[in-house]
Amino acid sequence: MISSYKFPHDLREGLIAALPAETSQHGETPKAGQMYLPAPHAKALHPNNTLIQGMRGSGKSFWFLALQSSELRTLIGAQVGLDAGTLVTVGFGQIPGGNQFPSKDTLIQLVKGGCEPRRIWQAVVFRQVLGDRAPQDFKVLSAWKARIQWIQDHPELVDENLYNTDIRLDENKQHHIVLFDALDRTADDWPAMNALVKGLLQLVLETRSFRRIRLKVFARPDQLEDPSVANFPDASKVMNQKVNLDWPRRELYGLLWQYLANDTDYGQRFRVGANSALPSIHWTQTEGVWTVPELMRRNEDAQKQLFHAMTGPWMGRDKRRGFPYSWLPSHLGDARGEVSPRSFLAAVRHSASDSPRTEQEYLLHYESIKQGVQEASRIRVRELEEDYPWIKTLFDPLSGITVPCPFDDIRIVWRERKVIDQLRRGIESATVRLPPLHIDDGEDGVLIDLLDLGLVEKLKDQRINLPDVYRVGYGMGRRGGVKPYSA
Repeated sequence: MISSYKFPHDLREGLIAALPAETSQHGETPKAGQMYLPAPHAKALHPNNTLIQGMRGSGKSFWFLALQSSELRTLIGAQVGLDAGTLVTVGFGQIPGGNQFPSKDTLIQLVKGGCEPRRIWQAVVFRQVLGDRAPQDFKVLSAWKARIQWIQDHPELVDENLYNTDIRLDENKQHHIVLFDALDRTADDWPAMNALVKGLLQLVLETRSFRRIRLKVFARPDQLEDPSVANFPDASKVMNQKVNLDWPRRELYGLLWQYLANDTDYGQRFRVGANSALPSIHWTQTEGVWTVPELMRRNEDAQKQLFHAMTGPWMGRDKRRGFPYSWLPSHLGDARGEVSPRSFLAAVRHSASDSPRTEQEYLLHYESIKQGVQEASRIRVRELEEDYPWIKTLFDPLSGITVPCPFDDIRIVWRERKVIDQLRRGIESATVRLPPLHIDDGEDGVLIDLLDLGLVEKLKDQRINLPDVYRVGYGMGRRGGVKPYSA
């Protein structure tokens, strides 16, 4: 039976309060009430899964930070195989680690000075795992180059210390996990970064033989795609077991319910409303955190009913315009269909902050949802340019064109604006960081890079299309689509 319940309009303020205004953690430990664990992520967080892959905004840095919190590890421990005494340290991350791990500038200097990347990471892991138990002549060293040289000069002592530490951890039924994130910040060019990632994966393979010492590496897909990264014996044992931080549609909505249910001021009102829309659900609380009922996590019909109690059943005046539950995530996916949870939450929050329409029947108007997609696209574009600054040079000149279109239409604009020449000059002057891998092949090479990154897609008729999550933010049109974002 379909419920006729409608959430009251004043809960719009609850959506704005509960959902994050900022799309990044900025190094801050996540709040317990915002920690939602999708099924694919539970597998990724298990100690034995060491290589975790995810797009920008998929949760890599979220879990990197959450695993460092003993409180949050306790909340999810049983679900992901973490024991109560798990030790977690950082081998590399976005936030400077002082002398705990080398900075980007130090890594660049070490690689240029001839240090083997595998040895660099070996020194980092040795320091993290041994801590105060490290040999005194290693502990007194303060320069990373000296530490790396010590590791290279004392292979038997390194093996012995790690072996004994692993035995002690096993006796205590503890894991020691060393985390690695923000690998794009290890270098400014692809060859250097690829070499460092390769060295790290080599060490991941070597530590698989330990019982309790584990590395956990969070990486973007493009950081693992270059053939040189996996060019070492038995690399397939690492690469074939990587776990993806996927966000199926039902998990995106589960995350939304998690935020709303645990908001300090509006959580109770949302939970009561959810019970009115879905009378069969039952809420439980653990350690002060409300758990999303299983029906609201797994059953898409129930999720649709609940979301439509906020939005109404259609994205227009009738069903021909689509249904909000499926329409929203479908317009936020990249060319692979992957949706960033950051984009999803940003779209819902902005929809709630939009001015109400005259005689608005539901909490969220369908036109407000469209504006939410515009805002999410703007945020997504900004995030994209943080990772790949050269994207702006390629896409800004295309503002105003309508997609899908033949690639020749794009090629003409790029040539008129001398876009490829601009990129090449930037690479030569070292102002373009991590440039397109195939730029030597001109426009066709850059297209390959855009396809590989999921920023564009090639249709069956060979025309080029941009998903709405990028198209709207860059001011490109599409017949019948969401209007481009305008500042």
